[in-house]
Amino acid sequence: MGIRAYNISVDNKAEALRAIASVGADDAGCRWMAPKAVHRLVMLEGVKPHQANIIKQEMLGKGGEAAVSRGVIDGSVKETKVLLMGTLKQYEAFLTKLKGQPFGLAPLAGQIREILAGREGFGPYNLYCRDKTVRLGEKTLVMGILNVTPDSFSDGGKFCDPGLAVERAAQMVEQGAGIIDLGGESTRPGHTPVPADEELDRVLPVLKRLVREIPVPVSIDTTKAAVAGEALAAGAHILNDQWALRSDPALAALAVEYQVPVVLMHNRKDIGYGDLIGDLVAYFRFNLNAAEQFGISRDKIIIDPGFGFGKTPRQNLELLRRLKELRCLGHPILLGTSRKSTIGKVLDLPVDRRVEGTAATVAVGIANGADIVRVHDVEEMVRVVRMTDAIMERGIKF
Repeated sequence: MGIRAYNISVDNKAEALRAIASVGADDAGCRWMAPKAVHRLVMLEGVKPHQANIIKQEMLGKGGEAAVSRGVIDGSVKETKVLLMGTLKQYEAFLTKLKGQPFGLAPLAGQIREILAGREGFGPYNLYCRDKTVRLGEKTLVMGILNVTPDSFSDGGKFCDPGLAVERAAQMVEQGAGIIDLGGESTRPGHTPVPADEELDRVLPVLKRLVREIPVPVSIDTTKAAVAGEALAAGAHILNDQWALRSDPALAALAVEYQVPVVLMHNRKDIGYGDLIGDLVAYFRFNLNAAEQFGISRDKIIIDPGFGFGKTPRQNLELLRRLKELRCLGHPILLGTSRKSTIGKVLDLPVDRRVEGTAATVAVGIANGADIVRVHDVEEMVRVVRMTDAIMERGIKF
């Protein structure tokens, strides 16, 4: 037959190690060669021409590449983007040299190291939710949506009765939900805000029963500290805030007081992005730093890119395609696409006929790095999750 040739794709160092080992290389050789097999692109913004020249020179000197604006050569631009291109091995040599450079470049080396480390993913770990624990990183976790609101975009009014709500939660757990996300105020576009006392009247009777009767953690989905405080006092295990602790700073103090995990969601009121993922990364870096300054441990923070919030349908689809790029932050990613209007626009279908569209977004989301998926149709999406996890070799054994 002669020599056969075919393509091999690796996404991180662990995959590179497996690929190199498959040819029969010894352990030492695998470890030495793996960083040479993983290629990374890193975008820098706001770089001054003199900084860009040093960066490009150093990256070229290590065998990599750095694309800069033409205006860097003659100084006709005040700043430029820089696209770094290289293997992990080349980055290691480059960053060692960059750390000793002047003009504010030394701190950049640490930032790039964090990006590269984040792209390698995180090892499985236990997320402690007060008296309950969930395992992250082994397989995709399903978060079941429980709305006790009369005006939710998808299932408004169906579970306002506490008894029906608890029954629905128990059903979702039986179907495979690992977390129940309880919300008492609609977050759909154009929703009417409700006062804290009304929101509490909706969620507390349900929450008090859930923490006693179901075996999985309950997340409280709220933007109000007054609601979160009562919910956490009643036993809620996770705080889910669509404004990433920015709309009500008292939420952060509650998260610290009760030592609960926090979901920080990306949200904004306009859709004027520079680079979508670049802007999301900057948003999360700012809020992650703020959360840490409040005293929230990094291992208790989950990020949610906010599919359907402050984004056009095209931007939502771009977010799905590029979700893996958020791995550079090093935090578990929660994805909530279930029955969203983007699916309706693509398929021209009403809310109650978007199961297949949701399934496609869930599968692509998992393939691109989602660790938790927030869904209405738990039974169907658990099947999608298990199949996608099997394809991605995540926690499935035969």
